[in-house]
This record gives sequence, structure tokens and C-alpha cells, in this order.
Amino acid sequence: MAHECDANPLGKPRTCGDIRHIRGARSGRGAEAAPYDGSMSDSADGRSGRWTFLTSHARVLLEIAKDPEVRLRDVAATARITERAAQGIVSDLEAAGYLTRTRVGRRNRYTVNTDSRFRHPNEADRRISGLLALFIDRFDGGTRPAGAQGAAPDGPAAPSPAPRDGS
Repeated sequence: MAHECDANPLGKPRTCGDIRHIRGARSGRGAEAAPYDGSMSDSADGRSGRWTFLTSHARVLLEIAKDPEVRLRDVAATARITERAAQGIVSDLEAAGYLTRTRVGRRNRYTVNTDSRFRHPNEADRRISGLLALFIDRFDGGTRPAGAQGAAPDGPAAPSPAPRDGS
């Protein structure tokens, strides 16, 4: 659905007041946090479909696990949050022990502690390595993305092969 400020030829921040544009306009940099594009469909009962299963904290953690030397500006763009929000999330994750930050020259290098457990009591028996394995192709029980440390992902054990009889 087209919107009157979508055709802004000068690339200026959107100032129409539409809720979809508030993040980009407030920061003064329209490209920093992409506005909601309506790509998530509405539910059958007509309620808004603007929620997702992963929180911004999970998205930031996944981006850092994929590339431990990633810039927070790039993490923010991928997670569709502001750079300031990404900084706050990294501070939260570091304070909770999910990652450590090491200064390397002018850049940061992050190390994800894959042995960390989920915070919610319903998932507290599971390691975050399972989440990483679900979303990062190169992360499996035998290999780790650069910057990840800890045990293999949690999950059900693979069934044992049926024993063969001698016949």
C-alpha cells in the first residue's frame, strides 16, 4: 500500500507522523532503522501482524554470533533497530554473561558464551547454543562460529540405529 511520503524524491527523513516512520524520523537518519514495511501479514482475526517470535535481544545475539567483529551499526541495520538500541542490548547481554567484549585496536570483538542458559524459567534448562544452531547454518554440534565458546547445542539425542541381526 503506497503512502504519501513513500515517494520522497529527496531522501529526507519522513515526517508525516505515520507510526511506521517514527523510528527513522526521530533519529534524524531515515536509513538507520528501516520503517515497518507491512510485510508481515495480519492474523485471521484482524489484529496487527507486527510482532515476531524473536526479540531484538535474540536478533542482536545471532548477528554477533555470525560475525564476532561486526559493527553495531550493521547489527542495528540487520535487526531493524537503532544503533543506540543495539548498544543497550549488547550491554544487557554482556551484563548477563551471554557475551564478552574485547577491544581490538579501534574495534570490538565479541565472544558468545554458548553455555549460557535461557532466562525464562520455562527454558532455563536449555543452552542458547540450540538457538544459534537453529539460525546459523555453520553452527552445529561439532563446529562453532568464530567467537563462540561452550558445549554442543542442547536438543533431543538422535535415535540409535536399529541393531542388525546376523541374517
